[in-house]
Amino acid sequence: MAKTPVGSLLSDVSRLIRKKFQNDPEIGCITLAQAKALSIIARNEGIKQVELAELLEIKPMTVVRVIDQLVAEGLVKRCASPSDRRAHLIYLLPAAKSRLAVVDKVGSKVWELGLAGLSDQQREQFIATLEHIHRNLSDN
Repeated sequence: MAKTPVGSLLSDVSRLIRKKFQNDPEIGCITLAQAKALSIIARNEGIKQVELAELLEIKPMTVVRVIDQLVAEGLVKRCASPSDRRAHLIYLLPAAKSRLAVVDKVGSKVWELGLAGLSDQQREQFIATLEHIHRNLSDN
């Protein structure tokens, strides 16, 4: 029996994680794109919309819609960039904290399900391996 290529396996695992996350009843009406955007903004306060689009791997026009939804829900605010009048910077509002807590809780639950049956040492090695791959492939 042929082994599944690592790229296919990673892609399929990512798909299954997204599906479990999105279908969790606790996540409510927040979309995966919104959840990912909030998480990225939390780690990068004042991120430019174009940078957010790049990290989300979506088109700038699509990220505008995601941000519009988050603004409408009172979770983020847009501010004009002081250094580039064409750019907007995105910041979390206090209401985003409770939404992020739900996102983190559901994300942890999904990962616990995925990592079930692995020892602490196997989990640590898995994370170390992913970090190593990340460093190898990063442009930084």
